[in-house]
Amino acid sequence: MVTVEQSITINRPIEEIFAYVSDQRNIPQWQDGVVEVQQIPESPVGLGTRVILARVFLGRRLEQHAEIVAFEPPTRFAFSSTSGPSTTGTNRFESTPEGTRVTISFEMQAGGLFALAEPLVARNLRRSVEAGLGNLKDILENRTVEVSS
Repeated sequence: MVTVEQSITINRPIEEIFAYVSDQRNIPQWQDGVVEVQQIPESPVGLGTRVILARVFLGRRLEQHAEIVAFEPPTRFAFSSTSGPSTTGTNRFESTPEGTRVTISFEMQAGGLFALAEPLVARNLRRSVEAGLGNLKDILENRTVEVSS
């Protein structure tokens, strides 16, 4: 089992960050390796929203289907995979004096060839999440963000 948890503080209001991050169509803008996202329905995101996400990971294109299983604006949403690697994840948002603390945590059951290389998979996932949070901070702090509704 691969477990990852990373946090970052972003100098933006919690509502803005929650709206941007929970709109799954924004994922390719800030998560490295994500090449395509389909959100069903396209808008608004909420409990039961389904997501088809394609990413390139360790040189392979992986497609994963997931569903939003918890949705509590503006503090938390969670997902669970419905196909692909068994994955559950939670995104938490907390107002702080400096802005908003964003914490991404997830667990993934590495299967197939990835199970043999679980330490490598874990290290790459941690680096990917850390880089993604850095990208998210840069995007949200340095440009005007239009939130899809």
